[in-house]
Formats: sequence, C-alpha cells, structure tokens
Amino acid sequence: MKSLPNLISFARIVLTPAVLILLISNTLWGSIGAFVLFVVAAISDYVDGKVARSMGTRSRLGQFLDPLADKILVLGTFITLAVMMPNLVPWWAVALIALRDVVVTALRMWAEARGRTLRTIPMAKTKTTLQLTFLIGVLLLLVVRRFQGALADLASAAHWLLDSPIPFVLLMVLVALTVYTGVWYLVNKDYVAPAKFNG
Repeated sequence: MKSLPNLISFARIVLTPAVLILLISNTLWGSIGAFVLFVVAAISDYVDGKVARSMGTRSRLGQFLDPLADKILVLGTFITLAVMMPNLVPWWAVALIALRDVVVTALRMWAEARGRTLRTIPMAKTKTTLQLTFLIGVLLLLVVRRFQGALADLASAAHWLLDSPIPFVLLMVLVALTVYTGVWYLVNKDYVAPAKFNG
C-alpha cells in the first residue's frame, strides 16, 4: 500500500501513449477515448498526491515520479495537438513548454543526485492544473465538433470556438506562466532543500 501513490503516477505514464494514439486516429470514437483517458489521467494527478499525504507515504521516488508523469502526459498531448492542429498549438509554444520542463527536470535530477529535493512551488502546481484544464477543454471540443444530426449545432459551436482566437490567447497566457515558473526555479535556489521523507 505504501507504493500506491507511485503506482498511480506510473499508471499515468502508461496511459499517455494510449491517449496519444487515440487522439491521432482523428475519429469520433478515438477523440472520445482520448478525452476520457486524459481526464482519468488528470484526476490521478490529484489522487496520487492526496493518497501519499493521507497515508504519510511520501518518498523521494514519488517526489520525482509525480511531476515527471505530469510532464509526459501534458507535453505528449501538446506535441500531438501541434502535429494535428499547428494553427491552434504552434510548435514554438510547445518548444517553450518543453524547454521549461527539461530545465526543471534537470534541476530536480541535480538535486536528487546530491541527496536533496526540488520542492514543487504552489505556482507550478497551479500551472499544471491550468495546463490540464486547457487540454481537457481542447479535447472536449475535438469530440463535440464531430457531433452530427440533432447535435450539429453543438458541432458548429465547437468549430467556431476552435477557429476563434480564444484558445490561442489562453495558450499564450499558459505558455507565459509555464516559462515564468521555470525562470523562478532557476533564480530562487532557496527551493532546493534537504529531502525529508518517510521512505
């Protein structure tokens, strides 16, 4: 049971390829499957942290694995959307998100190699929540835009929203926040602190 939070994080990594394969299939049922699995993976991000805190089983591995699983899920989905819809998710935006993740992961590995831990700042948690929310919204619109028949009006609304500047503006805000948190980690070394875990 002590390893349950880490298993949940690992499951999130395992789910990511399935999300991406279903998404890139570019079909109604593929879009639905990608949306459902992504939501499950996003919920697991909240669950594993809550389980670890409630059971008092926070570990150095969990401290590393949880944000890594988030990065794999989020970045993998952004890359797939950039392939499918470069006008909505431009490659330069994905590159900035990826660069930030590489830098922070390198800092985390550097700290771990020295028996320390890079604590996740509240702003970074907010960034992850907003990234997941944005991607859930886009995946939902990709499902709705394929509706037909009596739901054709909803499909038209989804098409309009995806083609509007709104998703792009939201993405720009998200990229700015993502980059800012990366710079914050680089500048504020006081967040590299001795690790204190139960196992």
